[in-house]
Amino acid sequence: MPFIHRTYWPLPLLLLAFLCFGCKPNYRELPAITETKHWQAVVETPSGSTMPQVYDAQEKKFVPQVEAGQPRKLEFLPYPGNEGFIPSTLVDSVDGKQAGPLPVVILCNQKEPGTVLEILPVGVMILESEGELRNLVVAVPARPSEQTISPNSFSDFSARYPAVKKILEQWYLNVNPRQPTRLSAWKDEAFADRLIQQGVQ
Repeated sequence: MPFIHRTYWPLPLLLLAFLCFGCKPNYRELPAITETKHWQAVVETPSGSTMPQVYDAQEKKFVPQVEAGQPRKLEFLPYPGNEGFIPSTLVDSVDGKQAGPLPVVILCNQKEPGTVLEILPVGVMILESEGELRNLVVAVPARPSEQTISPNSFSDFSARYPAVKKILEQWYLNVNPRQPTRLSAWKDEAFADRLIQQGVQ
């Protein structure tokens, strides 16, 4: 009979392993700023997707956005950037009743839900829908190796990438035909920094 080698783990190590596997980070509670003094963002919906996702902080997982009791699917072009949120921030939602994290769209290659990125905000797009204003931070990755465009300010973004700016405007104004939306204003990177600082909890 062949010798079978079995490895037995001490009970404390087994318990530790079980606890670690059961641990899920609460992405909402991650710090808004990193040790390198960059803002960071959590991706919910990857660029190129037509299936919006949101982070369920209670379940600690990413789930489909629901509309009329069913997972929502865009009847439009896919997301032009990775949409997500700035952790440890809280702002009023469109209906003014619930609070959620500050939304952000990160312009770069597709990132999976749960990806955490250091970002450089280059501006804020202020959208108006049903009389309510919504601030959307527009950003690029802080790491040059992750950038597909490389603006360093709102004026640089506007001057070097006017087509990207126009694509974002048209996409967000037309993505949901049942919710008419208009562009209220664009704001610069200094406004974005203040907005994030005000939202940090």
